[in-house]
Amino acid sequence: MAGLTEDQSLLARLCAAPSEAPWLEFKENNVEPREIGEYISALANAAVLANRTHAYMVWGVRDADHAVVGTSFDPLSAKGAGNEDLIPWLARGLDPQVYFHFRKIETGGGVAAVILEIDAARSRPIAFRSDRYIRVGSYKKSLRDYPEHEARLWEAFRGTTFETGAAKSGLSDEEAIGLISHGSYFDLLRLPLPETRRGVGDQLAAEGFFVRSESGTSVTNLGALLFARDLGRFPSVARKATRLTEYRTASRAAAVRSQDGQRGYAAGFEGLMEYMSALLPREEITVGGLRHEVPRYPDPVIRELVVNMLIHQDLTISGSGPMIEIFPNRIEFTNPGEPLINIRRFLGGRPPSRNEALASFMTRARISEERGSGWEKIATEVELHQLPAPKISVEARHTKVTVFGPRSFAEMTREERVDAIYLHAQLRYASGEPTTNSSARERFRIADANSAQVSRVLRDALAAGLIVIEDPTAGAKSRRYLPFWALSDGDQ
Repeated sequence: MAGLTEDQSLLARLCAAPSEAPWLEFKENNVEPREIGEYISALANAAVLANRTHAYMVWGVRDADHAVVGTSFDPLSAKGAGNEDLIPWLARGLDPQVYFHFRKIETGGGVAAVILEIDAARSRPIAFRSDRYIRVGSYKKSLRDYPEHEARLWEAFRGTTFETGAAKSGLSDEEAIGLISHGSYFDLLRLPLPETRRGVGDQLAAEGFFVRSESGTSVTNLGALLFARDLGRFPSVARKATRLTEYRTASRAAAVRSQDGQRGYAAGFEGLMEYMSALLPREEITVGGLRHEVPRYPDPVIRELVVNMLIHQDLTISGSGPMIEIFPNRIEFTNPGEPLINIRRFLGGRPPSRNEALASFMTRARISEERGSGWEKIATEVELHQLPAPKISVEARHTKVTVFGPRSFAEMTREERVDAIYLHAQLRYASGEPTTNSSARERFRIADANSAQVSRVLRDALAAGLIVIEDPTAGAKSRRYLPFWALSDGDQ
């Protein structure tokens, strides 16, 4: 709507509704805190049944005719029980957490309205203070009194994901397109740019980046995560921007710089890679009498680890996003969420995808590899450039992968040598080849005369349970080795 702010435009669209709906409630000045919490529960649950991405509660609008009459309600100064600020008090009472946001809107002439925007419930019905609510018509009711509504809710949750949720709603098509780096989308997929804005919106809606309804256009979390011009404009994904921090020493005591990504993952991916490349150390080597600079960390390894961090994160963990930390002796890639498979099966395993739509698009856009093959590329580059195997750990509901610079066999610790042998065995098995003393010597660049050094590492890996002998009856010199899971059903 020309001349109106985004919030004013949303208010106008809501007021234009012919009547209250299960996902829409009008109030003038009813600000009893517990009542607001119960309405958040009821509206979030009702939005699911109405196939809505958001629900709304509006103060300062007369219920009879939807005229804007103004309200004295100020959510920022209002209090909950025990004189606690209203917003954190409400948030603590909700289970599971659902994103909600108050918008105070000046409508002119000193008249103000307040919109409470609430995300639709996603994984299970929202409760407030242990009780679940639902809207039946225009009335707030206890969900336990309506078992048929609860059954429909659980059925609806089977098809919902974080990606399909709305990052921003109540927009015009023009406003939604303005928030999305749509040019990057068409460039990445090598598609011609439509001649009209309507054509652009149609294509983004077909991808699942937009959802249109009579209350306006919504940008989905998927659309925002991939192609936001500014992730900060989308509260539900703002904290999921990639943070990159560089440290002066091997500890976190002295940060040189820290920067949060602004653009969506797909739109900003190549920019992130270029920025990292400029920060990472390079080393000088001599080839054929000529000096060359090469990166200490191979570009394909960095690229694949960044992609894995983005697409395998648990998007439902709020307040946390992917993080890259660059130290003088290592790089750490951390994402929210624990792995869905054993950390020893990253190479060769076929993990279920947490974020199917996100992963699928990143593959279509040639940013990521087909599922599971990225770690084969990482392992190949690690061996080619004589890096220790990446270290994978799970800490406080987060997954961290640490990659180190090149180290000779003599410089590696005993644990690093064992991990390198296991990675080597996985890579060989993926290529249809067993591991042998000879292949291990080649991996570590050890002379044939020093084969006893590799034999010790193989024995250590056997003792650690990471590799097994293919044929236990074979003589010591002709033994062939496989990853520990190769002789089982592969589910370990």
